Amino acid sequence: MSKVEPMTAKPVRKYNLLKSAAELAAIVLVVVAAKTAIAEPFYVPSGSMEPTLLIGDELLATKFPYGYGTSSLPSFLSSESSKHVLAALPRRGDVVVFRWPGDQSQVWVKRVIGLPGDRIMLERGRVFINGEPVGIEPDGTGLSENENGSQSKAARFIETLPGGRKHTIFKLASFDPLDNVPETVVPAGHLFVMGDNRDNSADSRVPLRAGGVGMLPVDNLVGRVDMLIGSWDLGMKHQPIWTWPKGLRLARFFTAVK
Repeated sequence: MSKVEPMTAKPVRKYNLLKSAAELAAIVLVVVAAKTAIAEPFYVPSGSMEPTLLIGDELLATKFPYGYGTSSLPSFLSSESSKHVLAALPRRGDVVVFRWPGDQSQVWVKRVIGLPGDRIMLERGRVFINGEPVGIEPDGTGLSENENGSQSKAARFIETLPGGRKHTIFKLASFDPLDNVPETVVPAGHLFVMGDNRDNSADSRVPLRAGGVGMLPVDNLVGRVDMLIGSWDLGMKHQPIWTWPKGLRLARFFTAVK
């Protein structure tokens, strides 16, 4: 006697496949929505923000503080930046993630130094905002890590912005060509951003055409860096794989970024 398949088997199987596909699509939509509206993780590949951010840090960019636009979309979706809705300006001293104006697919991180209308100048490495020198005091020395894993000795300073916000910066040399910048006014709808590793950062001191940021459009903002969620010393990649767990910087996991 021939065996026959129940007539309901194929419809049931098809229904289960459709249900699984719908559930997967829902999960993807939730993940994309969360990365668009709430926060998105990013990896730090360079030392331009040392000592605040180290090579190998994984940071979390919170998106709602500055509103939403096409820049808020997940990083794999690159498009021209649009005007933000529910927009708000950063505070001086915020560490921000943004789409680089030279290539919207690239995401960079710097610190906001100047707001629209501010007059920014640098003289012998010291920042002046609206004619007033930013507070700065020595804080010993540190080590700046290079992308190849080598380290360079750096002088540490604590910088105090108007309003009292403090952060630490590195200076690798007593003189650098970017230590002197003529006074310039930050245009409406733009920001003046800098890296904390002052001699190793292409930022608003460097024109866009020369590979820097120039004046950063506020609509390019992705979000504010509030915390680190992980960190791994990339220098360990040259070591045997069984030693890699030693590269985890556990003390930096889930720490606030100032």
